[in-house]
Amino acid sequence: MAEFDYDLFVIGAGSGGVRASRVSAAYGAKVAVAEEYKVGGTCVIRGCVPKKMLVYGSHFAEDLHDAARYGWTLGETSFDWPTLRDNVQDDVARLEGLYTNTLDNNKVEIFRERATVSGPNEITLASGRTVTAKTILIATGAWPVVPDVPGAEHGITSNEVFHLETFPKRVVIAGAGYIANEFAGIFHALGSKVTVVNRSDQILRGYDEQIRDRLFQISTAKGIEFLFNVQFDNIEKKADGALTIHFKDHESLDADVLLFAIGRNPHSKGLGLETAGVELDEKGAIKVGDDNRTNIPSIYAVGDVTNRVQLTPVAIREGQAFADTVFGNKPHVVDYDCIPSAVFSNPPMAGVGLTERQAREQYGAVKIFTSDFRPMRNVLAGKAERSLYKLIVHAETDVVLGIHMISPDAPEILQAAAIAVKAKLTKAQFDDTVALHPSMAEELVLMK
Repeated sequence: MAEFDYDLFVIGAGSGGVRASRVSAAYGAKVAVAEEYKVGGTCVIRGCVPKKMLVYGSHFAEDLHDAARYGWTLGETSFDWPTLRDNVQDDVARLEGLYTNTLDNNKVEIFRERATVSGPNEITLASGRTVTAKTILIATGAWPVVPDVPGAEHGITSNEVFHLETFPKRVVIAGAGYIANEFAGIFHALGSKVTVVNRSDQILRGYDEQIRDRLFQISTAKGIEFLFNVQFDNIEKKADGALTIHFKDHESLDADVLLFAIGRNPHSKGLGLETAGVELDEKGAIKVGDDNRTNIPSIYAVGDVTNRVQLTPVAIREGQAFADTVFGNKPHVVDYDCIPSAVFSNPPMAGVGLTERQAREQYGAVKIFTSDFRPMRNVLAGKAERSLYKLIVHAETDVVLGIHMISPDAPEILQAAAIAVKAKLTKAQFDDTVALHPSMAEELVLMK
C-alpha cells in the first residue's frame, strides 16, 4: 500500500493552485485539490476577469457619446445594470467550467469543501474526513481588508461588488490603490457619483509619480471626487438602506454603496498552519524560499498567500515552477525582475521596470524621455484628454530601465514593450525601430 493517499494535496483552486495541480498530475503525480468556493480563484471568479468585463461595459458610456462626432446617430440610450451583471456572471460560470474540466482531464481529484492542515502530511476536510499527502501546497490567495470601525459590516469589498442587486447612484470608495481607481472609473462611467476617500495624500503609491498624477488630473476632470488624509469614524445604515459615512476629520457623506478597497491580506487564517509549525510573517503571509518551500519540508506555498507579488501571472509562474521542481525533475525559480503591471482605470495605466524615483535612487543621473499627446481618436471626438508615455534611460549605458504609460490600450502596448525592457535593450535600439503609423504605440520609438 502507498505510504500516503496522495502525492500532492493542494488547498486552493485559484490560478496558482490549478496550474500546480494539473502540471504535477501530468508528470504522473496523484493529485487532489480542495476548493471551498469556486474553481478558478480570485482572478477568474471575483477579480481581474469579471472586473475587466465591467471595464469594457463602462467604456460604452464614452464611446456612445463620442459616436456622434464620427457620424453616428444612435437615438436614446440607457444602461441596465442587471443585464451587465448577469452576463458577466454567466461568463464567470463558463470559465469555472473550463477550469474544472482542465483538472478533470488531468485526473486531479476535486474536493469542493474547505480543507485545513492538521499535520506536516495530513489534511482535514470540512466533512470530517482526513487524508494524507507526501506534499502539501497552500494556494489560498489573499482576502480584502475591512477596517476595524463601527458599522464596517455595512460596506462591501471587491468580493461582493459584482453581485449588487441595484446600481448605486452614490458610491464611496475607501482606498486609492489599483482596485479603488479601477472601480471609481467603472462606477463613474456607468452613472454613479463617485467619491474616493484615502487616509494618505496620494493615489497609487508605488507607481510612477508623473503617470499617476496624470490619472488624478483626468479622473478629477471627469467628475470623480477625491478626499485625502481622511479617516473613517463609523458607518450608519438608515431605514431605507442608504449609508451615512462619518469621518474623524471631514464632514459626513451619504452613499448607496461603500466599497472597501484598502488592500488584501494573505488568506492564511484558520488553515491550521500553526498546528503544522509553518512560519508566517506579521501580515499572515506564509514564509517560503525561492523554491516555494516553507520551513516544513513537506509543505509549500505559492501565489498571494505568500505576499511576494500579488499578481495572477506571478501565481501561475510559481505554480509551474513548483510542479517542475518537485515532480518534473526540472528545478527552476521564478524571476521577479521586470514584472509588467497595469491599472485598468479610465484611461488605463501600465508600467514595467523602474519608476523615475527608483531609477534616480539606484543610479543617480538618468535620462527621461516623454511623449505627451492627444490620441487621434480623442481629437476627432473633441476630447481634451491627453496620453503620456515615459521612458527612463540609464545615462551611461543607454539601457531602458523602465517604461510607464497612461493611454487608451496602454496595457496592450506595454506587453510587447516589456520584452524590450526585460532584454535590456537601449534607447538607440528603440530609435532604430521603424514606427508603425498611425498608432499610439509608435510614440515609444519617436521620443527624442
